[in-house]
Amino acid sequence: MTSVEDTTGRTAGSGPSGYAAARLRLLQEESRSGPARRSALAGLTDDWLSALFTTAVRESGVRGATLVAVGGYGRAELSPRSDLDLVLLHDGKADPKALAALADRLWYPVWDLGLALDHSVRTPAEARRTAAEDLKVHLGLLDARSVAGDAGLLAGLRTSVLADWRNQAPRRLPELHSLCRERAERAGELRFLLEPDLKEARGGLRDITALRAVAASWLADAPREGLAEARRRLLDTRDALHLVTGRATDRLSLQEHDQVAAQLGLLDADALLREVYEAARVVAYAGDVTWREVGRVLRARAARPRLRGLLGGRGERTVPRAPLAEGIVESDGEAVLALAARPDRDAVLPLRLAAAAAQAGLPVSPHAVRRLATQAKPLPVPWPAEAREQLLTLLGAGEPTVAVWEAMEAEGLITRLLPDWERVRCRPQRNPVHTWTVDRHLIETAVRAAALTRRVHRPDLLLMAALLHDIGKGWPGDHSVVGQTIAQDMAARVGFGPEDVAVLGTLVRHHLLLIDTATRRDLDDPATLRSVADAVGSVGTLEILHALTEADALATGPAAWSAWRGSLVADLVARVAAVLRGTAPAERAPEIPSTEQERLAVEALRTGEPVLALHARHEEDAVGVELVLAVPDQPGLLPAAAGVLALHRLTVRAADLRSVELPDRLGEVLVLRWRVAAEYGALPEAARLRTDLVRALDGSLDVPARLADREAAYPRRRGVVPPPPRVTVVPEVSPLATVLEVRAPDAVGLLHRIGRALESGGVRVRSAHVSTLGANAVDTLYVTTPEGKPLDPAAATALAERVASALA
Repeated sequence: MTSVEDTTGRTAGSGPSGYAAARLRLLQEESRSGPARRSALAGLTDDWLSALFTTAVRESGVRGATLVAVGGYGRAELSPRSDLDLVLLHDGKADPKALAALADRLWYPVWDLGLALDHSVRTPAEARRTAAEDLKVHLGLLDARSVAGDAGLLAGLRTSVLADWRNQAPRRLPELHSLCRERAERAGELRFLLEPDLKEARGGLRDITALRAVAASWLADAPREGLAEARRRLLDTRDALHLVTGRATDRLSLQEHDQVAAQLGLLDADALLREVYEAARVVAYAGDVTWREVGRVLRARAARPRLRGLLGGRGERTVPRAPLAEGIVESDGEAVLALAARPDRDAVLPLRLAAAAAQAGLPVSPHAVRRLATQAKPLPVPWPAEAREQLLTLLGAGEPTVAVWEAMEAEGLITRLLPDWERVRCRPQRNPVHTWTVDRHLIETAVRAAALTRRVHRPDLLLMAALLHDIGKGWPGDHSVVGQTIAQDMAARVGFGPEDVAVLGTLVRHHLLLIDTATRRDLDDPATLRSVADAVGSVGTLEILHALTEADALATGPAAWSAWRGSLVADLVARVAAVLRGTAPAERAPEIPSTEQERLAVEALRTGEPVLALHARHEEDAVGVELVLAVPDQPGLLPAAAGVLALHRLTVRAADLRSVELPDRLGEVLVLRWRVAAEYGALPEAARLRTDLVRALDGSLDVPARLADREAAYPRRRGVVPPPPRVTVVPEVSPLATVLEVRAPDAVGLLHRIGRALESGGVRVRSAHVSTLGANAVDTLYVTTPEGKPLDPAAATALAERVASALA
């Protein structure tokens, strides 16, 4: 048997077992990783396939053939579980049966090892015709490399394929760009995904291959700064993923984050994601610049014959340069520096360029940004008024701000202007509710805030607060508390005065206050309104905080904002504004039941059974349901009602419970108002809900067992194990009740289990405020003793422990 020498210096047989052993030894070498390991693995595979090819040619009698590696293997970039892309190239003179026998002797040993194989058998002419018809084949052949046999066959094919690629570039590159866009739509943006596909997602390895193809066309070239390092980082991550999983996968799943990070010698999973996101950002930006240049060149080529005709062959006119701002002009669809611009003397020029480009809806020239990165004069601290105004102009431009900001950030200008930005740049957010990384979320919030500036008296403070509200996420501790200090420092650096700095600090410190209070607190309690008023301090600040809350939620993701949430926040703001103006009632006014509630209560007393009304409401975000339930007060009502709703697949958004006393009638009726939404499908019928509720209350419907059966039917998916539920007593929120806050993974019948624990604890539930974001639920419950008093501290602590135990 022919032998080959493996990369460790030992001789390995050319059979599958010899190659497999040498391959295993190579992958287990801790001293070799990254490009060196990929190259060594490709070399080892070359030697093995070359020996196979030599033996197969001798046994089949075929002459005039060569074994060609294409794609990643052609670039000598083999990850541990990469497939092998091979073409058996032949001159067409061999007997077909002999050629088939040669191919079998090559492919079967690869399959025997369990390696994925993409293979074909073609003549150079066939390969060239296939490439002309199939873009992916053409891309693979651009990286073709001879492994064994007659290398002259490939040399001629490579020359033809490259010539075809360059000649057909005006047609092929738009086709390639369309494929890249379709793939991005399908796989998403790598730098914002918690479980990204390292190859397919935008900013991944496929995009790097596309950029190489553009460069091979000689039509345009990608920015080279950082691109090679980004490519190495993504390939290293894929290598580690293959070693950890033992599979040929490109998806970086949550359960593999920690192991992949350890394999790469990184501190933790967040450090891994940040490195991957950094690399993807570089690739995505290079792609944006490159495809824009491709479009510009193709448009210029298309226009050139028409220009020659118009000018009568007297030459081509120069591209007009329209002024945009001092030192900034528009040229060929980009914002560029004017010929007379002096970056070394004009410290505001970078911000003026960015603001002018965003206001005009133009991309900034990468050459201009790169020049500013190396030549711009530093801004003094605090900034002059013009610099601050240009920053605010940039932030207020709306959607065009995003691309301009990212272009500035790609060349390091943002962190030079705002050094604290470095801590949030490309920082992942593991909460699935968040769509973006921290830095992109801040810019998206500014974009949303720009649309709300007409609602506030100080648009500048709204935009700056939007930019800085999560700036504390780059530091340990509560990001709102830490962020207040950082935001005040940054605001002073930008040139805001002391009073404005204080307001910005308040906005950052309390940017979650309104949404948390509106969805988790009893707004009828004067203590709730007073606490918010004390934190905000003034009607003007409250006005800005309201707009910031909406912008923040809209920029977070679709689960963070809805018409329902907006109405709750607006109600809270109106009530707190009344407190700040001194027009709110000092004491809680007695609640008067509505006509419908009174009607339902009368019917419940008459029949002695539950009575309910179901109202469908169509909102912009979902089909919502308002459920009003009246029932003679009795134990177990809350868990029974919550359990029945869960069985009917209704998600509880809010719940309010109150006792209604009817004049001239004996007895008391409990009225429950629910705000629910159907998980999917049609809304349940009121009659079915009522029937099941009656059965749940009389014990003929075993709600816990039914919920357990339903949960068992849907096993938990693989993924990160969520943290355990946490139940806390929230102090000093209400003088009228004890407030419990339950934070837990959202699950079937969660509120039912909470209600059972509270019932067993012998307390009454005055109101419940339910908030579900993604996979997490935050339920706030106001409870009292049977006499309607708050619990003493020891009893409250014991109750919290009881609820936590029930959820565990």
